Amino acid sequence: MKVLLANEYGFCFGVERAVEMVEEAISNGASVRTLGPLIHNPQEMQRLAHEGVTTIQEPVQIKRGETAVIRAHGVTPDVQKELEEKASKVVDATCPFVTRVQKLAARAAAQDRHVIVVGSPDHPEMIGVKGYAPDHAFVIRDETEVAGLPELRRPLVVSQTTIKAKTFFDTADAVRSKTKDTVEVVNTICSATRDRQDAARALAGMVDAFYIIGGRHSSNSVKLLAVCKEQCEKSFLIETEEEINENDLVGVERVGVTAGASTPDWLIRKIVTHLEEIGERLSDSLSLKL
Repeated sequence: MKVLLANEYGFCFGVERAVEMVEEAISNGASVRTLGPLIHNPQEMQRLAHEGVTTIQEPVQIKRGETAVIRAHGVTPDVQKELEEKASKVVDATCPFVTRVQKLAARAAAQDRHVIVVGSPDHPEMIGVKGYAPDHAFVIRDETEVAGLPELRRPLVVSQTTIKAKTFFDTADAVRSKTKDTVEVVNTICSATRDRQDAARALAGMVDAFYIIGGRHSSNSVKLLAVCKEQCEKSFLIETEEEINENDLVGVERVGVTAGASTPDWLIRKIVTHLEEIGERLSDSLSLKL
């Protein structure tokens, strides 16, 4: 059984940057607290917890003398202001791709234009972006929700950085059909997200089973699963090697592996090694039967 890795997988620039910023704060002796999970990967968050990083859910929980970290998904301006008032230091680890969406939304709102953001309304990234245009922004999941929007004023259409490209462009077309006003469409899907989806799609058509390593609350990992299932029905989203069922691999010759943008290299290597060991056991078992 061959284990094949996609050409693009694992930590993206924004996540790697956020983790490095937290580790630098730790090395400086700071008491580090992140507002919400730094990234959507429980195993990496456990590793950081062992290094002393704790997670808070509300800015009111931060204390003077502590360093507050804004996670990769970003926060609203009001939340950032509150953190700056309470913490001794604020480390802004917002992904630069997310910052771009925030700035675009703020600019359009200042021009009294509507902002249509294609994404999951309850995702922390979307909550943060909406905070930059609270009276002008509408967060919708896809083109089916466009009909429910009010009359639009020179709308700007942007997206959550981790959604599928087809969802974004289909929704943008639906917005164009809804209004006679000029529609500005800016593709803000992270390039790492696109690269990982393209690489996973290419590999999924060449394998018998596919494993996507990522947190179940990771939007980009869930999207990777959907992309892989289009080409390989036997695709699974897993967080750890314990979730792999060996029975799913009986008779499988090639296994594809990719990982979400919040999945660390150490975890990917561990799972790939486990898959290779399963392949050896299955091969030995087959040899004995023959």
